[in-house]
Amino acid sequence: MSFLDEIKLDFKIEDVDINTYSPLTLAFIGDCVFDLVIRSVIVCRANRQPNKLHKLKANVVKAQTQSEMAKALMDDMTEEEAAVYKRGRNAHSFSSAKNASIQDYRRATGLEALVGYLYLLNRSDRILELISLGLRKLEIDI
Repeated sequence: MSFLDEIKLDFKIEDVDINTYSPLTLAFIGDCVFDLVIRSVIVCRANRQPNKLHKLKANVVKAQTQSEMAKALMDDMTEEEAAVYKRGRNAHSFSSAKNASIQDYRRATGLEALVGYLYLLNRSDRILELISLGLRKLEIDI
């Protein structure tokens, strides 16, 4: 049973068709999942001081890096994944990143929407595959 399945069971949450979720809702959960994956990799690789952990994490989860990762992964996405990514990228948010261009912020939102979508489908295998591939393509060693 997945972590998400356990959450749904414990909190008595019924399944919902995730295709009805807005892309910004998918990005909301995808942001957290992406962050958790990166934090997990960093922490499991070495016991470091919190400020070093934060710097390593922040370099990967910032909008500019996520934007570059999204561009690098486009050819590796299925048609379904690309459609979810594009819905997230094209969604009009009322907020923006402090230190990112609008283009970078939108591409990052698209990537987060895709991660959220895959998470809600219990496709952690695909999330890890895409993030790992993206890190390799960008030559990021965390």
